[in-house]
Amino acid sequence: MDDHEDRVVEEKAQLDEKIGRLSDFMHGNIYPKLSATDQGLLMVQIRTMGAYSGVLADRIERFS
Repeated sequence: MDDHEDRVVEEKAQLDEKIGRLSDFMHGNIYPKLSATDQGLLMVQIRTMGAYSGVLADRIERFS
């Protein structure tokens, strides 16, 4: 794998970790106490991060 490909793989791994941590937070006891606006923004954030992860997965698939 080329250097730039390694960076994409690492970026996806880091992003997926962040998605997991955000998901854990959203299933915890603080999230329900947030305002509806903040909850909505976090929902948009996690969906956007998931979409970005999907794009990176598609790129990684094309490396081989």
